[in-house]
Amino acid sequence: MIRVLMKSIREFKSASIKAPILVSLEVVMECIMPFVVAQLVNQIKAGCGMDVILRYGLALVLMAVLSLGFGAGAGFFCAKASCGFARNLRKDMFYKIQTYSFENIDKFSTSSLVTRMTTDVTNVQLAYMMMVRLAFRAPLMLVFSFAMAVIMGGKLAIIFLLVIPVLGIGLITIMRTVMPLFKRVFKKYDALNESIQENVKGMRVVKSYVREDFEKAKFGRAAEDVCADFTRAEKILAFNNPLMQFCLYAAMIFVLTAGSYTIITTKGLALDVGQFSAMLVYNFQILNSLMMLSMIFVMITMAGESAKRITEVLTEESTLHNPENPVYEVADGSIDFDNVSFKYSKHAEKMALADINLHIRSGETIGIIGGTGSSKSSLIQLISRLYDATEGVVRVGGLDVKSYDLDSLRNQVAVVLQKNVLFSGTIKENLRWGNENATDEEIKEACCLAQADEFIMRFPDQYNTYIEQGGSNVSGGQKQRLCIARALLKKPKILILDDSTSAVDTKTDALIRKAFAEYIPETTKIIIAQRVASVQDADRILVMEGGTIRNMGTHEELLKTSPIYQEVYNSQNRGGEQNE
Repeated sequence: MIRVLMKSIREFKSASIKAPILVSLEVVMECIMPFVVAQLVNQIKAGCGMDVILRYGLALVLMAVLSLGFGAGAGFFCAKASCGFARNLRKDMFYKIQTYSFENIDKFSTSSLVTRMTTDVTNVQLAYMMMVRLAFRAPLMLVFSFAMAVIMGGKLAIIFLLVIPVLGIGLITIMRTVMPLFKRVFKKYDALNESIQENVKGMRVVKSYVREDFEKAKFGRAAEDVCADFTRAEKILAFNNPLMQFCLYAAMIFVLTAGSYTIITTKGLALDVGQFSAMLVYNFQILNSLMMLSMIFVMITMAGESAKRITEVLTEESTLHNPENPVYEVADGSIDFDNVSFKYSKHAEKMALADINLHIRSGETIGIIGGTGSSKSSLIQLISRLYDATEGVVRVGGLDVKSYDLDSLRNQVAVVLQKNVLFSGTIKENLRWGNENATDEEIKEACCLAQADEFIMRFPDQYNTYIEQGGSNVSGGQKQRLCIARALLKKPKILILDDSTSAVDTKTDALIRKAFAEYIPETTKIIIAQRVASVQDADRILVMEGGTIRNMGTHEELLKTSPIYQEVYNSQNRGGEQNE
């Protein structure tokens, strides 16, 4: 886990090394100063002159200035290293997620990935900041102060050898108790973020059904759950401070009592006032170091689970890989399914698709119709290799899809999914996702084919109209047509519309299909639809049920041979007659 995370330090290695070096120099200055003060006290006691006092004073001022400079430098490089490390972690996670297949994404929920890139990275960043500075400062201060305490106080320093094991046992006990709680609470963070994400995305539905109170109650329960676990963990971690205070005051009482007794009984021969004052300072430094170690321990305890969750994302390998010698050119838009079966998970008992045998010629228009859950979308996702077939072979352009370079294959297979997504930016910027070098003329042509140009020209800013996040300021039908235009700009060999005209009227749907037939005759077109009218002009229509192809043929053939198709056709026509 540490090796994986350290890869994200990269260009901030220098800052990560400079910070501990400067911290070490700061600690040396702070540990020497009490020794110098002790010498000054002894000189004053012996009746020295002002010249000696000034010399010692100047030395102390110089050491204080150096300590301040080293501390400021350490703080600067520590901030630079920790913030840069966090930036790289988020970047590495985001880039890694871009390589994931749909199967990998299914493994992590969206809310969990958001939590890992925000809360978890922040926890690791804070832990790293402490490790770069305090984790070096505290042990060094502990060692140097203890060494100086032995030099100055002799046997009095034995108290620290008794205090440290007590503190260590207490901290280990706290850690073992609190770690399972943090592990559980971060999973609940995921659930909390999921609740927020779901509510914001479905805000219109929530308001239309007046379910605000229900959503508030659901969020309240999730927040209360997180709060309860965090409170339980913090209560246990709270024992850390009393334990530290106990060790601090126990050592202080011992040093004051034993030191005073030694000075009085030996009349300053075994321990003089200067050494005693230095012992008190070193006592504070040692226990302050232990306090710092305690803070580091708390932060690392919290960050440990976050680090594991980040590492899971960074070490997850995509289930889809390019072959050693990939093919970069797709010959044509022909598609072949040979004995294909597919399931979404290795552990799934039932196949989503079973025994699919299908051969589509380049330029052919194929309609797919079937009820919900008939695996229509699963079928087309294998063409662009969003998933790999569990059994059998899927071919595009006569070659197994696994033999192609993934980017090259997907650039020739344009898919307009059921859930259309537009991004924040202008209409032009959204459309250029299909082809970043598309000219204004090409954009307009694609929009004309998708029947989008008409409504775009009615906007005040036309093609420069700003689209809000998710396309919230355009209607469902407008969004679908923009997504179809975006796909057409790819100039693909295969165009797949996954129920992508469901929100447009039948007249517009017919115009879109007519444009496809006239302007892109060489492109293979696969149209998944719920309406028979959307597919009845196709060269062939597939009727799917239960993950298999039940029937295949033209509209006229299926009306004679397919009971499922007949039922859908008759129900939709009767509905149309009733509406009229």
